[in-house]
Amino acid sequence: MTQAGALARLRFPVDRARGRRYPELPHPYRNEFQRDRDRVVHSHAFRRLENKTQVFTPGLSDHFRNRLTHTIEVSQIARTVAGVLGLDEDLTEALALAHDIGHPPFGHAGEDELDRCMRRYGEGFDHNLHALRIVESFENPYARFPGLNLTFEVREGLVKHSRDFAPGDVPALDTYLPGLRPPLEAQLIDLCDEVAYNTADFDDAYFAGLVRLEEACRTVDKVRELDDLMNMQFPGASERVRVHEIVRGLINWLVTGLMEGTLAAAADLTDIDDVRANSQRVAKFSPETAAGTSQLKGLLRSAVYESEHLAAARQLSAVRVRTLFDRFMAQPELLPVNYLEDTQGQPMHRRVCDYIAGMTDRFLVQTCVQMNVP
Repeated sequence: MTQAGALARLRFPVDRARGRRYPELPHPYRNEFQRDRDRVVHSHAFRRLENKTQVFTPGLSDHFRNRLTHTIEVSQIARTVAGVLGLDEDLTEALALAHDIGHPPFGHAGEDELDRCMRRYGEGFDHNLHALRIVESFENPYARFPGLNLTFEVREGLVKHSRDFAPGDVPALDTYLPGLRPPLEAQLIDLCDEVAYNTADFDDAYFAGLVRLEEACRTVDKVRELDDLMNMQFPGASERVRVHEIVRGLINWLVTGLMEGTLAAAADLTDIDDVRANSQRVAKFSPETAAGTSQLKGLLRSAVYESEHLAAARQLSAVRVRTLFDRFMAQPELLPVNYLEDTQGQPMHRRVCDYIAGMTDRFLVQTCVQMNVP
């Protein structure tokens, strides 16, 4: 059993936050990370997640996750882990809610295609870097400054939650302490994301008919163990109910393993400075749950992500993104006039990329229809 508050000594103190790019007076009853969380929730980019694909397109079922419901699940898991370990729940929640706002339409298929389009011009597309540009430049609800003016720690966490980089690796990010680890709250996000999407994709894939329970029991030890337990305790339960219980059991097991693995990795660390200077990330799964995560990923890769069932949809999505990109490059006057005015001075390929990345799945399809794009 994880001792509540066991890592409170590694909690990032809100009073040590490096502040905002544009100074603001403190709020009378919300701390800085709570304000960041609320700014993310009220942003256009956050609302657009409702109509962006997670894995399965909306036409298959109204019950499957979209990018917004996935984000909410990540947030719930991350806040639970942070609360139990004694870390800052507000910083963790702000990062969890913002971690996917840079995703373009059609999930990873859309991201990969935008990246390919941009590489023709010597650049690329990365949804984490795009998320930073959204909160620093594209969202403009305030009269006094551009962007959402989030704290340094939230902006740092957006670009570091899933990777580390050394000085000079990404010149545009050299202000975000390259060579140092982000706070533990940020490190948790990537693994809580894994817990959420592995279990949710298994759940959705079962109800989509892509994963059979017998196959999952053969390939994932923990699924077999949980199913055996269900058969002993509730022998009359339907398979659908058993799967629901298995998913719940997987989430609990993986979350517990994340807390135990992180506790073990943090045993010799005394404060946030130790976290930053550590030679490797502190947030990690226990060995047993890391192995289980690997098995679950293998099942999903073969049965879902690489399945013929989704291949056609991914290919169509990629074609639409690429064709629309090329059409806008050939005829930039088709872009909205106000958008062209707001983005003056930027290369056209970047303006086109950013415009497409901000689209929802539905809006991109509508735009293709209006412009006679196949």
